[in-house]
Amino acid sequence: MDAVVKFTSQSQGRDRIFRATQYACILSIHLLRNNPDRKDLVARLKSLESSVSAGRKLLRLGNAANSIVAAKQTVRLSDRVLCLCLTAANVSRALYFICDNAVWARGVGLVRSIDKERWSVNASRCYLFSLVMNLTQDLYVILQLMLQKRKDNRFRSKMDQHLNECPDVAEVAIPELDALVFLLLETLRSEPTVALDTVKNVCDLFIPLDRLGIYKSSAGVVGFCGLVSSLIGILTLARPSLRIKH
Repeated sequence: MDAVVKFTSQSQGRDRIFRATQYACILSIHLLRNNPDRKDLVARLKSLESSVSAGRKLLRLGNAANSIVAAKQTVRLSDRVLCLCLTAANVSRALYFICDNAVWARGVGLVRSIDKERWSVNASRCYLFSLVMNLTQDLYVILQLMLQKRKDNRFRSKMDQHLNECPDVAEVAIPELDALVFLLLETLRSEPTVALDTVKNVCDLFIPLDRLGIYKSSAGVVGFCGLVSSLIGILTLARPSLRIKH
């Protein structure tokens, strides 16, 4: 119970619970949309999704400042690739929150002189660029880990044993490709923090791609990906040891 209280007392914890609820509603609405006996439930889910979405926008009002502070920290990283990717991601995320806050202000009537649709599109563009930078960072970290693991004599022995035990694979696939896939899977299995962060960013990627019309997905795909990403976010916040560190 103490862990639950501690989690929900954090603004990030509340936002991630709201986010999981929002995308669970989107997924449920998509699955129930053609069921005539569930029309009332679908209407209630739509109302809940709308309320949760509005609540999340309110909770995110101060997140732009947090992202700017994070950018100031990542700009000091000694690794230039990580410095570039993470700083660009944090700056883009700050711009996303600024645009999102402007959309919220226009929606509640605090500001009437802005184009809500244009600011919403700009928010999605900033969000997409932030995710691309985060994924680039994930791929870079994975490559670094793969190179380190390849130099490990114990791993090399394990990989050789795997290739020798799978002669059927060698007949239908390039042995070097099989070794590369084995190395990748072993790396992700031994580094769950990187694996979780990569899966989370890939799932999130479908959301702005769909909103911008770059890659249209069904509401079910968007809801499922958003829910998976939200659950991973809840898990990594509840267990900091699973959060990727630099």
